[in-house]
Formats: sequence, structure tokens, C-alpha cells
Amino acid sequence: MTEEEARIWLQSNFDVSRETWDRLERYVAILLTEMANQNLIAESTRDHVWARHIVDSAQLLKLVPPAADGKQIWADLGAGAGLPGIVVAILSGYHVKMIEMRRKRVEFLEYVIQQLGLNASVFGGKVEQAGPSLNGPVSVISARAYAPMDRLIASALPLARKGTIWVLPKGQNFQNELDIAQTLWHSDASVAPSLTAEDSAILVLKNVRKKGRKA
Repeated sequence: MTEEEARIWLQSNFDVSRETWDRLERYVAILLTEMANQNLIAESTRDHVWARHIVDSAQLLKLVPPAADGKQIWADLGAGAGLPGIVVAILSGYHVKMIEMRRKRVEFLEYVIQQLGLNASVFGGKVEQAGPSLNGPVSVISARAYAPMDRLIASALPLARKGTIWVLPKGQNFQNELDIAQTLWHSDASVAPSLTAEDSAILVLKNVRKKGRKA
């Protein structure tokens, strides 16, 4: 996917108003400027940021129900540079709660939220400690580059409820990650192809629960 194709895909799949485009453009500019201070994305992807990062994040929204009231919570684990959290906050009606341990990343995310006026917030700490800050049930959990599947689900399961949808982008070893999830937990699982990497996929899990628990 080229940068122009990425922009066309965004325009055709979302209601991208002038204000929304402005927010996306400003986020990309802030992201690339901050690269001088911290390694937010791989340097090799700088010239492909719209395809490799913006569309790669936005495609997760096609796998979950829309949220129009601004109150449904989307929890993004290990939020890092705000991918997908910031993109989800720009393009959707979810309140995005980004969970991030690293102080400089937390400060960056808080700055972006303030500059763009987003319906989002940041919890600076471990995923296991984030529960009290969520102020309600989590509708969606995402994790783009947070942890291997065994640690990922174990740390975030207390944040989830029966109806929570997990959207988890994975690389070429996505089948192994899915096998681990199905070995350790019960879930209704499916695999969606990635639009931005032919050898990658997005694992979509629903009704995740510990083995031995009824549905």
C-alpha cells in the first residue's frame, strides 16, 4: 500500500471531515518531530507512516462495532507512540484509555491529546494496575506491540468483561500466538488479514475467559 493509497483507503472507509484530516495530519507531524527525541517508530517506516502506522491502526476499527456516544471505553495496552490509540480516538466515538509505563511516552501521549482535543486519556503504569482508572467496563482491548500472548491476556483479563472484543495485530507468527491463546484460555476466536502486511494478521477474540470457567 502506497501513501496515496493509504489516504484513499481512509477517505473511503471513514467519515473523514476536514477537521479529522487536520487532526491526522497534525498527529503525524508531531510524531515525526518527536522522533528527534525518542524512538517512537522505526526509522525505516518514516516515509511510509500513513500506510505502515495510520492505516495499520485504523483497520482495527473495521473489526469492532462503532461507538457514537463517546462513553464506550477502548483500552490500548502498551500505547507507546499512540498507535493505534491516538488514531482510534481521532476516527471513532470511543473514549480511548492508553496504558503506558514509560514516562516520556506518557508525556508525549498527553501532549498529543491536549493539542488535538481528543476524547482520550493516559494511565501511566502497569496494565495490571489500570483497572480502577477505567471508570467502567472496557468494550475493546487492543495491543499492537505490547507482549507475547500468554502475558498479554493474563495481564489484561481483569479489565475485560464477557462482551469485550480483543483486536490484536500480530506478525508472521500469528498462528502460534493464536494457538497459545486457545491453549491457555477459552475464547471465540477469528483471524482477519492485515491490510498493510501480507504475512501478518489481526487476532479477534471474544468472550475470553479462564479455562474451567463456563461461558
